[in-house]
Amino acid sequence: MARALTNPNIMKTKELTKQVRDKVVEKYEAGLGYKEISRALNISLSTIKSIIRKWKEYGTTANLPRGGRPPKLKSRTRRK
Repeated sequence: MARALTNPNIMKTKELTKQVRDKVVEKYEAGLGYKEISRALNISLSTIKSIIRKWKEYGTTANLPRGGRPPKLKSRTRRK
Protein backbone atom coordinates (compact mmCIF):
# COMPACT_ATOMS: atom_id res chain seq x y z
CA MET A 1 0.00 0.00 0.00
CA ALA A 2 1.42 3.38 -1.00
CA ARG A 3 1.62 6.12 1.60
CA ALA A 4 0.72 9.69 0.89
CA LEU A 5 3.71 12.01 0.65
CA THR A 6 1.94 14.98 2.14
CA ASN A 7 1.36 15.45 5.84
CA PRO A 8 -2.19 16.58 6.67
CA ASN A 9 -0.98 18.12 9.96
CA ILE A 10 1.19 20.71 8.21
CA MET A 11 -0.61 24.03 8.03
CA LYS A 12 0.10 26.85 5.66
CA THR A 13 1.45 29.94 7.38
CA LYS A 14 0.44 33.53 6.85
CA GLU A 15 2.61 35.96 4.91
CA LEU A 16 5.16 37.96 6.84
CA THR A 17 4.49 41.65 7.26
CA LYS A 18 6.37 44.17 5.16
CA GLN A 19 8.12 45.43 8.31
CA VAL A 20 9.53 41.96 9.04
CA ARG A 21 10.70 41.50 5.44
CA ASP A 22 12.32 44.95 5.55
CA LYS A 23 14.07 43.96 8.79
CA VAL A 24 15.48 40.86 7.05
CA VAL A 25 16.90 42.99 4.21
CA GLU A 26 18.23 45.53 6.71
CA LYS A 27 20.13 42.83 8.61
CA TYR A 28 21.41 41.36 5.34
CA GLU A 29 22.74 44.75 4.24
CA ALA A 30 24.40 45.13 7.66
CA GLY A 31 26.49 42.06 6.82
CA LEU A 32 24.71 39.32 8.74
CA GLY A 33 24.48 35.88 7.15
CA TYR A 34 21.32 33.91 6.44
CA LYS A 35 21.70 31.70 9.53
CA GLU A 36 22.28 34.65 11.84
CA ILE A 37 19.22 36.47 10.47
CA SER A 38 17.18 33.29 10.78
CA ARG A 39 18.11 32.84 14.43
CA ALA A 40 17.70 36.53 15.31
CA LEU A 41 14.19 36.84 13.85
CA ASN A 42 13.07 33.22 14.46
CA ILE A 43 12.20 32.72 10.79
CA SER A 44 13.10 29.64 8.78
CA LEU A 45 16.28 29.71 6.72
CA SER A 46 14.42 29.02 3.47
CA THR A 47 12.11 31.99 4.11
CA ILE A 48 15.12 34.25 4.68
CA LYS A 49 16.68 33.02 1.43
CA SER A 50 13.51 33.63 -0.56
CA ILE A 51 13.06 37.15 0.86
CA ILE A 52 16.66 38.07 -0.02
CA ARG A 53 16.39 36.47 -3.47
CA LYS A 54 13.18 38.40 -4.25
CA TRP A 55 14.72 41.62 -2.96
CA LYS A 56 17.81 41.16 -5.17
CA GLU A 57 15.75 40.29 -8.25
CA TYR A 58 12.91 42.82 -7.96
CA GLY A 59 14.34 45.43 -5.60
CA THR A 60 11.33 45.32 -3.32
CA THR A 61 10.02 43.42 -0.31
CA ALA A 62 6.35 44.07 -1.12
CA ASN A 63 4.02 41.19 -1.90
CA LEU A 64 4.07 40.62 -5.63
CA PRO A 65 0.95 39.52 -7.53
CA ARG A 66 0.59 35.80 -7.92
CA GLY A 67 -0.33 33.94 -11.05
CA GLY A 68 -3.46 31.93 -11.43
CA ARG A 69 -6.87 31.96 -12.93
CA PRO A 70 -8.67 35.28 -12.71
CA PRO A 71 -11.80 35.23 -10.51
CA LYS A 72 -15.09 34.58 -12.26
CA LEU A 73 -16.90 37.17 -10.17
CA LYS A 74 -15.86 40.78 -9.92
CA SER A 75 -15.19 42.09 -6.42
CA ARG A 76 -18.31 44.25 -6.60
CA THR A 77 -20.51 41.26 -7.44
CA ARG A 78 -18.97 39.18 -4.62
CA ARG A 79 -19.84 41.88 -2.06
CA LYS A 80 -23.57 41.75 -2.89
